Amino acid sequence: MQQWRDVKSRHPDALVFFRVGDFYEFFNQDAEEGARLLGLTLTSRNNGSAGDVPLAGVPAKALDDYLARLVRLGRRVAICEQVEDPAEAKGIVRREVVEMVTPGTVLHDALLEPARNVWVAALVADGAHGVGAAALDLSTGQWELSLVARDHLRSELARLQPAELVVTEAFAATLPDPEADGGPLRTLRPEWIFHPDGAREELERTFGVHSLEGLGFQEADTALIRAAGALLHYVRETQPAGIGHLAVPRIHRSRTVMLLDEMTVRNLELVEPLRPGPGGATLLSVVDRTCTPMGARMLRWWVLHPRVDAAEIWARQEAVAHLHEDTRLRETVRDALAKVGDLERIAGRLGTERASPRELRALARALARIEPLPDHLSGASAPRLEGLRAALDPLSDVRERLERALAEDPPAQVGDGGVLREGYDDELDELRRTRDGAVDFIASLQARERARTGIGSLKVGYNRVFGYYLEVTHAHSAKVPDDYVRKQTLANAERYFTPELKQWEEKVANAEDRIQSLEARLFGELRRALAGEVPRLQRTSRAVAELDVVASLAEVARACGYVRPEVHTGFDLDIRAGRHPVVETMMAREDFIPNDVRLDDERRVVILTGPNMAGKSTVLRQVGLIQLLAQMGSFVPADQARLPVADRIFTRVGASDNLVRGQSTFMVEMTETSAILHGASAASLVLLDEIGRGTSTYDGVSIAWAVSEHLHERVGAKTIFATHYHELTQLPDLLPAARNMNVVVREVGEDVVFLRRLEEGGADRSYGIQVARLAGLPLDVVARAREILADLEGTHTAGGEGLGRHGAHRPASQAPPDQLVLDLAEPALLAELRSIDVERMTPLEALNLLGGWVERARGRP
Repeated sequence: MQQWRDVKSRHPDALVFFRVGDFYEFFNQDAEEGARLLGLTLTSRNNGSAGDVPLAGVPAKALDDYLARLVRLGRRVAICEQVEDPAEAKGIVRREVVEMVTPGTVLHDALLEPARNVWVAALVADGAHGVGAAALDLSTGQWELSLVARDHLRSELARLQPAELVVTEAFAATLPDPEADGGPLRTLRPEWIFHPDGAREELERTFGVHSLEGLGFQEADTALIRAAGALLHYVRETQPAGIGHLAVPRIHRSRTVMLLDEMTVRNLELVEPLRPGPGGATLLSVVDRTCTPMGARMLRWWVLHPRVDAAEIWARQEAVAHLHEDTRLRETVRDALAKVGDLERIAGRLGTERASPRELRALARALARIEPLPDHLSGASAPRLEGLRAALDPLSDVRERLERALAEDPPAQVGDGGVLREGYDDELDELRRTRDGAVDFIASLQARERARTGIGSLKVGYNRVFGYYLEVTHAHSAKVPDDYVRKQTLANAERYFTPELKQWEEKVANAEDRIQSLEARLFGELRRALAGEVPRLQRTSRAVAELDVVASLAEVARACGYVRPEVHTGFDLDIRAGRHPVVETMMAREDFIPNDVRLDDERRVVILTGPNMAGKSTVLRQVGLIQLLAQMGSFVPADQARLPVADRIFTRVGASDNLVRGQSTFMVEMTETSAILHGASAASLVLLDEIGRGTSTYDGVSIAWAVSEHLHERVGAKTIFATHYHELTQLPDLLPAARNMNVVVREVGEDVVFLRRLEEGGADRSYGIQVARLAGLPLDVVARAREILADLEGTHTAGGEGLGRHGAHRPASQAPPDQLVLDLAEPALLAELRSIDVERMTPLEALNLLGGWVERARGRP
């Protein structure tokens, strides 16, 4: 208990898994919390002067299952192991915390998802407007460092999706409430671990350099150095065994990737469906035909980080195009990669001395599969493929050493025996011969003893408790020789041993113990020697991952009929017969209706109208996804596409609220629209759907109109604005670069047929009542809605009272009121209008003025 108290005092915020024999035990408050979180039986244990203390426990062999549950709950775990052999310990076995497991620092296979990184990130304020961000995937050793604008931090975190943030208490206070935010685990650390001098020393010690310039840092990178150093300090806390597998950090200086905000990632369903659940398709799920886990992780990165530098896009395109055309090479590459496995994480486990014998044997097989790839790529003309060919180090020396050392089918754990190949070590071979000779002698003993005793049913057996024995049934007890010593009595038999059997049993046991100890030592030496090759392994694994991604994109392009887009640095966007990459996979290919979309200097803003269910939102997302795919370097679903490099893609699609943050649907809509208007530039692609629908009609139309004007006049971005406000179809008459388009429908009786085809011009109506009828509204409600619509349309065209207290309930047969007419050319009215100060007018004054005009229009004094 003193050991436990010492450990708990050093890790007060963690559940301590305290190793006692074959169990991990929890004590005191940990027992109560562990029992509640894991559904364990809570008991108690008498600890002398301390009295009874709460106790709970889990089997050591089930550790990963319980860890996974706690990590999903966002809890920290300290694993406290016995660090000396109980047989050799003097007094109580010494125990130490060998690992801290937190949501962002997991290394156990059961806690890792093969297709995505697990990031832990540290954040440091860089003045009033910037944040230094350092992100690390401990399972692979991959680092990403960048300076993020404060107003872009939320979007950056939404894209990175770290499992854990390491911050100071002061910085944490500037972040949204974690409960309302639903974000990652917050780990608070003191200011001193973020101090520039200490952070610099941490980085220099970890990477063995005298100056951080050798790692790519510059004098002005104080925030990045502080964030990276603090993250290193924290990771050392969680991994006492060492972190020698960390790669050199990659510093992202200029904006070479497109910043995707949180709503665009969500609205375009890039990696998560809008409606969580089985069967939800995403862009990633459609284009992911990777063969390796590290390829899947890199593809996810590409989807969430499309490029904005044309040269990089063209280089990727060239590589995809080569594999798209060369079917034989593509199939050869994919066949080789299919059996490579997760090189990147094996390298990580090797660097932290966690790699098992079975994983290292898998590494040898993976390297054998990689070895011929450079030769296969020797004829590739694409510069990117030539670069990957040069980076594909097959590590033949490592593979040969592993094959020479490891058995063909080694066990998962060293202690299970049979790890090392015969001929690897002479002493080990001799011990095995001794053991096998003893086992052979014991195996032949049964036949000899049967012949000597005349007991035909005599058996030689073994169990872990009693060791080897000779078993004789009670029926033959009279034939038992005098040199047999009784060992165990059973219901129907007696078990014996002889001095000779005991002697050979000791030979087997001694040999087994020495074999196990020697194998563990030799395997440890092998693993430590290979840890020095981790940087080579990491470089090769990244080359394999990129080759896998490029081959996957080529495979998707070939299978789905994608074409190579012309990506340019100008303004024009021209998509011919474009398709939605996700929607088309959910229906027969011939059922999807492709559409053309063109945006240029003379048609920067498209007002897209059409009824509900016609497919306006699909068109918006389709254009956004085609643009994003092109800037990944991928082919796109179209017959032809000419696309500019967009600096940002903005989307505002659908309606949602955030009641936890106190935001209504309309507030969320306006917040998102505001972010677009402030963040978009002339090089952006803006996709808007139903701006202004969350408030009154006149307010909504006014907002939508003003937003459209601002995008046209002030921002100059390529914009598609889907709307039900037919008033906006007047914009092309007023704005020179605005155009109307509509999604065509046809009326057949009372039904509407959705043609899913884009045409020039605006829609004349919304067909909302027909859609309501298709949705199953009661027929009497539909009929009454038609009456009210006819009434309103008549009122609108005749200038009547509108849908006021009486209009909504007036029978349809009643004639509309007299037409109201105001002559705006009347001098007195014009003078009155000019004299009005709208900014100072009260609502009552405005209502009275309006009432006076209505009376004059009706011819009343």
